[in-house]
Amino acid sequence: MKAPHALDIQGLRITLPGTARPVLDGVDLSVAAGETVALVGESGSGKSITSRSALRLLPPGAAVEGSVRVAGRDVLTLDAAGLRSVRAGSAAMVFQDPRAAVNPLRRIGDFLTEGVTLTGTANRRDAEARAAALLEAVGLDRSVLRKYPGQVSGGMLQRVVIAAALMGNPQLLLADEPTTALDVTNQAEVVALLAGLRERFGTGLLFVTHDLDLAAAISDRVYVMYAGRIAETGPAEALFARPRHPYTAALLASTPRMEGPPGRLAAIDGQPPDLREPLQGCAFAARCPLATEICDQRAPQPSAAPDRAEHRAACHHSDRLEGSTIDVRR
Repeated sequence: MKAPHALDIQGLRITLPGTARPVLDGVDLSVAAGETVALVGESGSGKSITSRSALRLLPPGAAVEGSVRVAGRDVLTLDAAGLRSVRAGSAAMVFQDPRAAVNPLRRIGDFLTEGVTLTGTANRRDAEARAAALLEAVGLDRSVLRKYPGQVSGGMLQRVVIAAALMGNPQLLLADEPTTALDVTNQAEVVALLAGLRERFGTGLLFVTHDLDLAAAISDRVYVMYAGRIAETGPAEALFARPRHPYTAALLASTPRMEGPPGRLAAIDGQPPDLREPLQGCAFAARCPLATEICDQRAPQPSAAPDRAEHRAACHHSDRLEGSTIDVRR
């Protein structure tokens, strides 16, 4: 029997009180064991709430439809005990700011071992041994166990948080902008560390970022999200080389480059649609130079590229981008 995906999201729709449309609208997303999947898009596109749904970390009052399966178990239907077991073992998250994830008044060793000891996953001695081994795996000495968070650097603390996420031997690791609070050198080290740990432990990795170059460097596949919908998905190399959605092409055009002639940085004009307003057609239509009447009337469904079935885009005019040098900036 084929092993279940580390993460399998189908038809996820989340609506919050006071909104006229869902913040997530029919999201389909999967992460296989040992695979790195990047989720990219502008701020407010729904990336974080998508990743947090895997641990059922949802806003109060959220109305949820669809399924979110972690290692085959739908976390949206689990009782409290089942949800705790998923959070303690099957999946773990690395957040943006490592200092917000730890208690500054407790030693790092306590932070690492508390979760597995309280849930009965391991006794204190075994938990301390695993914590020391994981610190070594992320490039830190076991002496860090006796230190307080304020005694280590931000880069070291992010490594501690990654080690903490691995304490329960998860099948799925969720990394929500894990390098944002770090300098460039530490960013590169953390990214290389995550890639190495994925290969070593066979963990599925969902990497949430707004950095397209980072997504291209670390991921096997990419999902591009806009206004709570998946605009485009496909293998990283194909998606970045030949985007099939105007939003993806616009993001790539607005990415700063060192090479090429100097000039003004390109930008995507306009704003994402307001959640307080209903949306009938394509969410990107108001900002898209390819938009026609049908884009305002009907939301596009994902369709595959003629020669790349795994490369899909939700656009009425994907064929106009195929092999084209069209300027998607308005």
